[in-house]
Amino acid sequence: MRHDILSDVLYVMNNAEKIGRATCTIPASNLVKNVLKVLQKENYIGSFEFADDGKSGHFAVELIGKINFSRSIKPRFFVKKDDYEKWEKRYLPAKGYGVMIVSTSKGVMSQKEAEKLGIGGRLLGCVY
Repeated sequence: MRHDILSDVLYVMNNAEKIGRATCTIPASNLVKNVLKVLQKENYIGSFEFADDGKSGHFAVELIGKINFSRSIKPRFFVKKDDYEKWEKRYLPAKGYGVMIVSTSKGVMSQKEAEKLGIGGRLLGCVY
């Protein structure tokens, strides 16, 4: 039973990368779609495609071998616009290495975009 779909998705992608798969299938939701767009924009995954199965559907994601670690961040901490560096030190191995995914009032984006826009939000996950 799935309680946190984003956590499941990031674990599935991480495990598929570790065993060398070229694609993986993950459950679909709007949040997952937005997170996949961020990961695609940051060049961690290739293309992804929605397939309707009569229920909620699923995504077929092309993995390109760039994900070393991906996890959701729980609890979903609130981050002020000036505190991204503090959280980057906590969840990423080095400054500028990897990306944190943030849910903001302007949508789901990477912490780099949120810093440029000068907005805060809630941390969803990290990938490097």
